[in-house]
Amino acid sequence: MIEVKTSTLSDGEFNRGVFATQDIKKGELLHEAPVIAYPNEEHVFIEKTLLADYAFEYGINHTAMLLGYGMLFNHSYTPNATYDINFKNHTFDFFAYTDIKAGEEILINYNGEVDNEDPLWFNKENDGEDETE
Repeated sequence: MIEVKTSTLSDGEFNRGVFATQDIKKGELLHEAPVIAYPNEEHVFIEKTLLADYAFEYGINHTAMLLGYGMLFNHSYTPNATYDINFKNHTFDFFAYTDIKAGEEILINYNGEVDNEDPLWFNKENDGEDETE
């Protein structure tokens, strides 16, 4: 259903994104990314690494790294996918927010809500550079 390929949206070192391998209907579950959670006070150690840009908030007291394709979705302020945190299963569950065609890149809003247009944390630090991974 999904695969990782080179993305034209990402200008980072790896230039990867997640793409649909088949048509996906709105509301369909795309991916369940298992979580490795850690207490927020340990995030100071992660901040010293590249992984800091890939961390997700995980409840009030924890931060999480996602396994699977979870950390490879690129950002858009007009996403075609969204995610819910499934605390019971310790996963981030990614869903199609719109119909997605085979070959299309799957994009989420890094701010968590599909309509949240706040500046991204890494753009605040970099004075408004590119808004992709």
